[in-house]
Formats: sequence, structure tokens, C-alpha cells
Amino acid sequence: MEPENETHISEFLLLGLSNEPELQPLIFGLFLTMYLITVFGNLLIFLAVSSDSHLHTPMYFFLSNLSFVDICFISTTIPKMMWNIQMQSKVITYEGCINQIYFLLLFAGLDDFLLTVMAYDRFVAICHPLHYTVIMNSRLCGLLVLVSWMMSALNSLIQILMMLRLSFCRVPEIPNFFCELNQVVRSACSGTFLNDVMVYIAAGLLSGGPFIGILYSYSKIVSSIRGISSAQGKYRAFSTCASHLSVVSLFYCTTLGVYLNPADAHNSHSSAIASVMYTVVTPMLNPFIYSLRNKDIKEALKRFIEQ
Repeated sequence: MEPENETHISEFLLLGLSNEPELQPLIFGLFLTMYLITVFGNLLIFLAVSSDSHLHTPMYFFLSNLSFVDICFISTTIPKMMWNIQMQSKVITYEGCINQIYFLLLFAGLDDFLLTVMAYDRFVAICHPLHYTVIMNSRLCGLLVLVSWMMSALNSLIQILMMLRLSFCRVPEIPNFFCELNQVVRSACSGTFLNDVMVYIAAGLLSGGPFIGILYSYSKIVSSIRGISSAQGKYRAFSTCASHLSVVSLFYCTTLGVYLNPADAHNSHSSAIASVMYTVVTPMLNPFIYSLRNKDIKEALKRFIEQ
């Protein structure tokens, strides 16, 4: 078989979470509910921050961007999944799969970068409070978000260009409810060494780097909080980081829980179920974490709803 004939596939098959027909209505209803909760919750936070002048600060500017990214992130996978269940189909076109991988990588990378930027914001606020407004000016905040978009878009583009060189001998069956990069690469019948190398490099630079940055920021924050004499001051300083730290822990624990599994786990439905945690559950819980633990957000939401 010649390579040029191997790549002429027009579709992929998404095996989903279950092959049981009687479970499909339950899965559809569950994911529709989680999708609506995620979109509504993150949209409320985005609108509340945008409309309330009291929240026009760097911390909430980054939070509104995170909420927008989470809406886009979950919208990359769930609508297609629900459409396939409704149509009783497992098909996603080749172009659709490529687009889905691109935007998944884009918004996952943005989540990672924004959480790192937010950790830096908390580091400056707690460790250098007198210079906070000077350091975290509007120009720097905009630049940090812009660089995050550019880095994520560049990584997504490189990974997609590397994937386009792969050959497929038959219609690939992806044991997931969306086109997950590693699973698509494994289904190729051509050599994937360069793809694997690029994935590891990207993981090291774009995931490991931000994670180290977050750890460094919080090590400095903890040292600074320990230097505060009063218990009330310590509590006030830590409370400003509690929501962000909760979201960081949720994001990294769910992501690492999927990608640190043994390689053969990616070929089973257990991987698809685990993927639900970071693609669906994490974006859904973020607005609850920030609103329940943040007095300013709760008051802004109350004012926004009462308008």
C-alpha cells in the first residue's frame, strides 16, 4: 500500500463512553446538564466581572479570561458528543477531528498559562504589596494574556502540522468521546517518533514550565505569609489565594491522572471516563470554587442579577 493512498480517510470513529444503547439517553442528559451549568456559571462570572467596576483589577481580569476560555474549552467537545448521541452516530470528519484537536490544545494551554499568570499576580500582591499597582499595570496584564494566547496557538499549530504528516491505513477508532491527540497519533500506521518527541517537548515546556512557575510563586507566598505576625493577617493573605490554589490543584490532578496512566489505558474506555474530569468537570467546578469562596464575586453576582 502506498503512503499517498493511506492518508485518504475522510472520517474518524469516536467510540464514546459506552456502547450500551440504553445508556445513551442518560449520558446525553447528564452531559447536557453539565454543559449548561458550565456555560451559565462561567458566563455569569465573566459578565459580573466585566460589568462591576469594583472588580476591574488584575486578579479578576485574569479570572474573566479564564471563565471565557473554560466556556470555549468545553464547547469544543460536548456539543459534538451530544450531536452524535442524538444522531446515533460515532462519526467525526477528518477535518472536524483536526479542528477539535487544535482548539482542545489551544484552550487547555490557555488554562495552564492563565493559572500561572494568576499565581504570579498573587505572588506580587502578597510579596510586594506596596508595588502591586505599579507592577501589575494594565499594559502588563494585557501583554501576559496576549503572550498566553500566542504560545498556546503556536503549540496547537505545531502539533497539528505534525499530525497532518501521519498516514492512516483504515478508519481510526478513537476510544473516547473526542479526538484526543495521543489516541489519534497511536491509530496511525506510519512512524510517530517525531510526533511523540514534539508531544514530550511541548509537555515539558508548556506544562512543566508553568507548573514550576506556580510552585515557585506559592513557595514565595508561603514564606511571606509565615512572616506575618498576626493570625488574622495570615488568614487574610491565604484567603486571597485559596480559590486559585483549589482550581490549580483540580486542574493538574485531573490532567496528570489521565496522562500518567499506563500507555495501554489510553486504548480503553477507562481513559475516556478519566478524560471527563479535566475536559468537563474542571471547567464546571471553577465558577463554583471562585464564587463560593470569594466575597467580592458573590456581591458582584448579586448586583448583576438584580440589575
